[in-house]
Amino acid sequence: MVIRAMVRGVYLRFVLHDGRQTMVATTDRIVKLLKSGKVEEAETALREAPADALGSNERKLYTAMILEREGKWAQAAQTYQQILKEEPDCLQAAFRLAYLADLRGDDETAIELYETVTEGSPAHVNALLNLAVLYEDHSRYEESLACLQRVLDEYPNHERARLFRRDVVASLDMYYDEERERSREERSAILERPISDFELSVRSRNCLKQMNIHTLGDLLKATAAELLSYKNFGETSLHEIETMLAQEGLRIGQLLEESEQELSSFSLPPGMDPAQAGILNRSVAELELSVRARKCLMRLGINTIAELTQRTESELLSIKNFGMTSLAEIKRRLAELGLGFKNI
Repeated sequence: MVIRAMVRGVYLRFVLHDGRQTMVATTDRIVKLLKSGKVEEAETALREAPADALGSNERKLYTAMILEREGKWAQAAQTYQQILKEEPDCLQAAFRLAYLADLRGDDETAIELYETVTEGSPAHVNALLNLAVLYEDHSRYEESLACLQRVLDEYPNHERARLFRRDVVASLDMYYDEERERSREERSAILERPISDFELSVRSRNCLKQMNIHTLGDLLKATAAELLSYKNFGETSLHEIETMLAQEGLRIGQLLEESEQELSSFSLPPGMDPAQAGILNRSVAELELSVRARKCLMRLGINTIAELTQRTESELLSIKNFGMTSLAEIKRRLAELGLGFKNI
């Protein structure tokens, strides 16, 4: 006989055997393995779990979480959607799907799902915090404050919620250079335009897809030599793409050139060994920043750690909805690498 119970959102199963209760915490083990980055071990634990240890949707849920950890976001999202069709009140699947939508920049879907997750009680802290960030990004400050207040009502000493709340309150009175912000947003929109928006030959489109070049921003980071080095990509395709970019006032490798210009005046931080300078060329994605911080850096067109260290604190704080919480987060990450922001 199997008795099923939920403890802090984790399903546990108690198996009655020979008059004794034996707790089989299969899901707890899988979650711990995933949190510690042991994806293969989590996959093995899920595969070897007894048939009565997990329900059908629970098995799908942890399969999706493993897919997510492996970077297979589309497959993970599809699995979460399947779970929600069969079990609409599965909050864990709704939260993970919201988070994936949030990362993709699909704010509308993310907000809708986060709102669903946060309807009940007790408060789903992570969902409320993420929803507060999205509300603030869309200038829905009162709703953002309401989310943060719900967290603080249940957890008065929640440091992150208190810092976020202070940032939102500051946003209500903060002055922004609207023209400068509009220019940034327009540039970001251009860089995020998918290649599929443009009329290219089948060969060119297929080659770019296989090279993981999906947006104009990706294309502007590539060089002509890199494109020509790819199998079946020839001078005809190169000319076609150069013509397409020229019509938009752009050129191949433009972002690389701009980055090189910024770095031409760059000097290594005091005490940094030139042999360690390779760290500066790493992507800011490796800093594993929060969604809000990443979005703000995208608005500034910051792609590498070197580009980030060439910015001042004031420049970052001038970005809409970029507050002291995000600044402190980035400073901490840079400090771990022995780096910091540019001093005026």
